[in-house]
Amino acid sequence: MAQGTTTFITNPLFSLSPRTPSKITSFNHFITTRFFSPLSPPSLSSLQLRPSSSMFIVHANSNPIDSISIENEKEISHSSANLLACPVCYQPLTWITDPRFSIDAIPGSTLQCSTCQKTYAGNQTHIDLITTGETKNNDEPMPLSTELFRLPLVSYLYERGWRQTFTILGGFPGAEKEFEIMKGFLKPVLGGNILDASCGSGLFSKLFAKSGLFSLVVALDYSENMLKQCYEFIQQEENFPKENFTLVRADISKLPFVSNSIDAVHAGAAIHCWPSPSAAIAEITRVLRPGGVFVATTFVLDGPLSYVPFLNQITKNTGGFSFLSERELEDFCRASGLVQFKCIRNRRFVMISATKPI
Repeated sequence: MAQGTTTFITNPLFSLSPRTPSKITSFNHFITTRFFSPLSPPSLSSLQLRPSSSMFIVHANSNPIDSISIENEKEISHSSANLLACPVCYQPLTWITDPRFSIDAIPGSTLQCSTCQKTYAGNQTHIDLITTGETKNNDEPMPLSTELFRLPLVSYLYERGWRQTFTILGGFPGAEKEFEIMKGFLKPVLGGNILDASCGSGLFSKLFAKSGLFSLVVALDYSENMLKQCYEFIQQEENFPKENFTLVRADISKLPFVSNSIDAVHAGAAIHCWPSPSAAIAEITRVLRPGGVFVATTFVLDGPLSYVPFLNQITKNTGGFSFLSERELEDFCRASGLVQFKCIRNRRFVMISATKPI
């Protein structure tokens, strides 16, 4: 970390909400000018630091975001040879073919579980690690919130207008600015591997790969059409780093990775679409290594909307969408064993971060 005066700041859970201004005006100004420029950008007087029980360290002589550090940080594991696991028994998969994570190696990839003897293979665009046919439940349709994004038209439109509406409707700052924000949370694990869970058409997966900040990028989604769209986008880009990048189809509640093997997990605008956010976050916690970081963005349901009778239950029952509050997101993380919960708010947009204890 950069040298300089160290200031310990307790209670640093950031919540951008229209209340009284914070006394830490220089840091608020940084968040206002660097992080957000929606249609109606928040003014300096609209920002507030909301308290939490977490603590992090800021070096006064350096960039606030580039200075976030988690205490007792340990060496990041860069091994990816035994990363993938059987989604049925979670035992490491054995590569029948060359164990190589690369876009070009996906079509010929074959893996087998030595415990339950299941075999998994790569098709033209991704490695399929769905547990199809194991039980009756696995053959049943998923909720609308999941099946919607399997439609070819939705997959095609996602980066061609769909995702852009999040700025208007929810206050999302946009992919590039979201990436700049999350790099501060991911600083302790830069250089390690990252799982882009519910990656969609790879909007952030591609940013992670091109940044050169990670040793391996795994783009994972349940929608085969989203993964196909991601693959096509990559093939259209010149000089895209295809090595140490792979696409995997899997269920967010049955992540096909060895326990304690992932350095960072990102889920962009996804939690509200998961059939069971609590089960998914528990799975993410399982695969994260000690010291690993979970970063996610989603829409939140709080303020006046939280008083609309049965609104969340209606959206859950009719489409499988789960619009949670800040407190519920924190509770799910803590219940799964994650600590150092932090969040940044702008209107309905929230970015959360939590860490697996060392």
